[in-house]
Amino acid sequence: MRISFFEEFPTKDNLSKIKYVDFPTKVYLGAKSLEEFKKIKVNSKHVKKKIYWPILERKEGYWLSPFSKRSAVNRVFNELKRSNVPVMIDAELPWSQNPILFLTQLPYFFSNRRKLRNIIRKHKEVYTAEYFPSSKIAAMSMYFLGLTFKSKNHSPIKMFYSSMHDVGEFFMKREIKIMQKRYGKKLCIGLGTLTHGILGFEPTLSPEKLDRDLRICRELEINEVIIFRLGGMNKKYGKVIKKYIK
Repeated sequence: MRISFFEEFPTKDNLSKIKYVDFPTKVYLGAKSLEEFKKIKVNSKHVKKKIYWPILERKEGYWLSPFSKRSAVNRVFNELKRSNVPVMIDAELPWSQNPILFLTQLPYFFSNRRKLRNIIRKHKEVYTAEYFPSSKIAAMSMYFLGLTFKSKNHSPIKMFYSSMHDVGEFFMKREIKIMQKRYGKKLCIGLGTLTHGILGFEPTLSPEKLDRDLRICRELEINEVIIFRLGGMNKKYGKVIKKYIK
């Protein structure tokens, strides 16, 4: 099982926490542009791949969805057309960042959704961070809203952040098994949170809960787990993670 890390804020201090990682890993780095992403340096021989995580301005919606600002979706779409860099689309709605976009961008909903689907379908290596509900009705709704994708080209990362919504071991296993039938080996699982993100109030995951969640993923033979986020790494988390590195 590969264990990778999100880093929403790739500052020098946050990236320095890579010192707690002494195994091959990947990092998903938030950046406002492809040019900015290419300038980010992670000083570790253990980082085998960097993935571009496009982050918008708050006024643009911050995350990428059909309700993001049309100009921002076009900007990301156009820069990715010219590059084969590995990319992760964080498909979340702008509820907490700029909810007025639900009204102002509604006329562009289908155009934005089409562009996002084109990225997922055509880009060489693409991941999507997604909400995890697995019921048929929820899945249909998420697909219509442009928050999940049917392309066989992408690797979905379903976010199970137990520090924020602890669904328990039974439900977590059930949900993952359902999604494994849908996505197969391409399914990735997001775990967290080790420290807060853009919301600023995300609770911290205990080492014990991280241990449980990693154990579940290993038992279900998940190929890759991505932990949110690198800036929260410390010796205690490192000790837990090492148990799951082959």
